[in-house]
Amino acid sequence: MPRSPASADVVLFDLFGVIARHQSAEGKDRLVRTAEVPAAAFWDAYWARRQPYDRGELTGPAYWRQVADTLAVRFDERRIAELVEADVAGWSAVDETMVALVEELAASGRRIALLSNIPEELATYYEEHHRWLKHFPLRAFSCRMGHAKPEPGAYQWCLRALNTDPNHVLFVDDREENIRAAETTGIRGHLFTDPERLKTVL
Repeated sequence: MPRSPASADVVLFDLFGVIARHQSAEGKDRLVRTAEVPAAAFWDAYWARRQPYDRGELTGPAYWRQVADTLAVRFDERRIAELVEADVAGWSAVDETMVALVEELAASGRRIALLSNIPEELATYYEEHHRWLKHFPLRAFSCRMGHAKPEPGAYQWCLRALNTDPNHVLFVDDREENIRAAETTGIRGHLFTDPERLKTVL
């Protein structure tokens, strides 16, 4: 892929909503059915407890016990294992067009990196099942660096690991708040909407 003079030295990709897909409707339904609680209350508890899980402060079972506490219910070990499995499955689909773009960039010698809010169970799944991750020399997973977007520490951690000036990095994410947070550190941002628009930027 030819590079324009203005293109960044490093393209820092978000994972979910860019390369991987967000939870499917089927995946969400499976989680709610497994939890056996009303959907609205379930999702309030799910997201309220998610950031510490993404930062690696909680294991999967500990996270689901906190969700249960928020819901004023109890999940036994079997239910927790089923919830962990359903949660991973719901986040496991990828956009093959974006995977192909990642492979094209890597083949061209472009520096690419990954920054994702992701818990350990899901990170392990991706490493075991998605071989294209090998194209990312830097995989900044929130569960392993202790920072989650849009916290400034997530972007600062990446800049230190990349050993690159912020204005040489283009961050690609589908959430505006994450782009804005990256830009406060000097990183350039691209709000992802579709692969074709991203290609024009690259």
